[in-house]
Amino acid sequence: MDAYISALVGLAGVAIGGLTSFATAWITHRSQVREKQREIEVAKREKLFSDFIAEATRLYGDAVSHQKDDVSDLVLLYALVAQMRLIASRSVVDAAESAMARIVDTYLTPNRSLSEMRNLAHSGAMNFLLDFGEACRAELGAARADAFAMGLRQAQQRERVKHNTPAGVLGH
Repeated sequence: MDAYISALVGLAGVAIGGLTSFATAWITHRSQVREKQREIEVAKREKLFSDFIAEATRLYGDAVSHQKDDVSDLVLLYALVAQMRLIASRSVVDAAESAMARIVDTYLTPNRSLSEMRNLAHSGAMNFLLDFGEACRAELGAARADAFAMGLRQAQQRERVKHNTPAGVLGH
């Protein structure tokens, strides 16, 4: 009878060990997939923010030296803001809309001379993307911190599963 009990305990240990190994592999794979998705999402946001900065800077430079009534140059900037509405926080979208409004207002003002532009630059008035940059930095920092915290939780979960060995379950 003791032989049967020993055999059953051995089989139970093998089964629990196999399940533990499977669970660890599954959790590890799942966490790697989630981490990769988060990295892709952060990279997508960084690219979108960078594209907006490049286009807004180009348009602002044009607006300072040209007076226009044509809005066709602003279409790409509007499209970038629309994309931000899908994936970015409200503070980033608000800052982007504010920068866009500043560009439109600048197009409506008379052309500036080179000395006027120098005075604007020294006064900080040309730094129209400051709020946008700060909002983007905060959002990207929060996304990276969330990804780090999630990775830490998943590593702790893997360790708990790994240490749930048959000997630990059976009290040996």
